[in-house]
Parts: sequence; C-alpha cells; structure tokens
Amino acid sequence: MADYSARTDKSVLDRYMELSPGMQGKCQVMYVWLDGSGEDMRCKTKTLDFVPKSITEIPEWNYDGSSTYQAEGSNSDMYLRPAAMFNDPFRRGDNKLVLCEVYKYDQRPAETNHRKSCNEIMDRAEDSEPWFGIEQEYTLLAQDGHPFGWPKMGYPGPQGPYYCGVGANKVYGRDIVEAHYRACLYAGVKIAGTNAEVMPAQWEFQVGPCLGISMGDHLWMARFLLQRVAEDFGVVVTFDPKPMEGDWNGAGCHTNYSTNAMRDDGGIQHIKAAIDKLSKKHWDHIRMYDPKEGGDNARRLTGKHETSSIHDFSSGIANRGASIRIPRQCGEDGKGYMEDRRPSSNCDPYRVTEAIVRTTVLDDWNM
Repeated sequence: MADYSARTDKSVLDRYMELSPGMQGKCQVMYVWLDGSGEDMRCKTKTLDFVPKSITEIPEWNYDGSSTYQAEGSNSDMYLRPAAMFNDPFRRGDNKLVLCEVYKYDQRPAETNHRKSCNEIMDRAEDSEPWFGIEQEYTLLAQDGHPFGWPKMGYPGPQGPYYCGVGANKVYGRDIVEAHYRACLYAGVKIAGTNAEVMPAQWEFQVGPCLGISMGDHLWMARFLLQRVAEDFGVVVTFDPKPMEGDWNGAGCHTNYSTNAMRDDGGIQHIKAAIDKLSKKHWDHIRMYDPKEGGDNARRLTGKHETSSIHDFSSGIANRGASIRIPRQCGEDGKGYMEDRRPSSNCDPYRVTEAIVRTTVLDDWNM
C-alpha cells in the first residue's frame, strides 16, 4: 500500500499465529499505556498461565520509564495498573489487550495519567449519568510524512468532493479504515461509525455512547488499534490538529455530551444552562483540550474551516462554526445532547470529559 522499507511478508507470520491451539491454557496479555508525551502509546506483552475473566485478575507490571520520557535512568521503574480489558484482534483466541494507568516509583500517578482524576470526578457525578460520544478525526501519512495518496510533488484538488466520498480519486486508505473498524468491533470497543473527512487522506471514527470513565478507555484503545492496524499497512497515523497548513481542514475530537436531565423531556433548558456554565470557563477548557494547553488548538481554531475562534466562545443550533453546537433535531425535540467542537484531535479524552463534568455538573475546578 505504501513504500515502506520495514515491510515484512504477513503470510509468513500467519503460519506462526495459527499455533495458538497449542498454547495449553496460556494467554498473551498486551499491556498498553500512555507515555510521557501525553499523546503516544506504548505496549508490551506478558504470558499468563490462565485466561483472565476480569480486569482484577490481571497483575500489575512495570517498565523502564527512562525510555518513555517519564523517569531518570537512576530511578526508572514505572508501574502499570490494569484499568480496562479488551479482546485482542491481532492474536485473537483468549488473548487480551489491557489499557493501564501509569504510576511512579512512589505510587503517585504519572504526569500524563489523567485517568485517575477523571475517574474520581466521574464517581462524584455518577447520579447525573454523563454520556459521551467522541468523533475522532485523524490523517493518514506516507512514510515520508506527506499525506497518504497525495501527489508527491504537489497537492490534490481543492476541498469539496472528499467528505464521505467514494472513488479512487476521492478517498485514500479505505482498507485501513475498514480493518480498524472490524478490529474495534472484535476488541469490544464501542465504535459507532466512520466516514471520510473534508481533507483527502483525513478520516473520522466515532466512539460511544459511553458512560463516564469508559469514554476515555474506549477512545484510547480505539486509537491504539488504529495505530496498530496502520502499522500492518506501512502507513503512518497522525492526530495532529492541523497537519497541513493552508486552505485545508484541521482535525478535531468533537465531544457529544448529555446528562440524564438533558435527555429527559424539557432537557433543552438543562443543555442551555450547561452551555452558559461552559461560556464562563472557556479558557480553562481550552487549556484542557490539547496536550500543549491550547498551543496545538491555536493552529486549528481560527474561525475558518468549520471551527470557532479560539479567542471567543459561541453556541448555536446546527452551527458548525460555533464552540458548542446543539444538533437541530435536539432543538426540535427540546431534549438530547450538545456537541463541544473545541477539543483537538490529539486531546486526552480523560481531560476533556473531566473538564466538561467539572463545569456542567459539579461546578468544581479545585484541582
């Protein structure tokens, strides 16, 4: 699919992957975690002598944090605490993928472990039943960093025919998208759909609805699966919110959100009240919505290409140029959900969902 110097023959690998029936009750568990960048994921595998039925059966593990931007070499051990378990679509059978929280040698959470505080907030807001659905945009790149399928010495035609497009001259990399979709379904990730996006080689998948902390768990695992699938195709995935400068759309992580009060009859009033609260915490949210505390989103939230300006807060029904959009159907029904369009494609979903609940449910920003 792409020029790739590290390509191997997958048909040879298949011979060995078929050996799984001889594992005699053993299970391969791949531990997955977030490194010190706050964006990239790491993984390694442990053999268990049993097949785990729940996350509580999977043992803690450790790794060298000096090689993941998280520790000094003189005191490098970091601890992996299993948090969410999924089926492994690559090894299949009884093998598992385990998303982990990272802790330091003294048992304090690592700087990029935002799951811990998010989980605490979701526990406090349990009675409101916060539901989330996230639209993850991303861009496929060739090994040279140029968008996948683009002319090597130029650009494709202007935006217009690519969104939800069909045809070899309009979409690039559909094989990866379809493989990722199936991998998510097999793993148990709550993937809800997918589509080609406005810029060629840019795609989107949706995850949800998810309750509370599970939103972050499922989105991070979906991202891991996408990177792992693309690896098999020799293609690079970037979650950069503005991978191409100029008249090209950026990439976001639009976050759909509701509470039980918003979903009930008359919920539109609760939606509007939440939007009013969000308007007063705009910059607090901007700092939580990308790894560089707004630095990445400043390249994307310009007021152009279906975005609001990073400097202003706005809302409206069916307005994709606003900070917060109320879907037209929800406006007509008088209940439903709202969409926060500000999070960047490389955001940490734990931070995003925590911020939204802090503002709209708990009125608590004591961190």
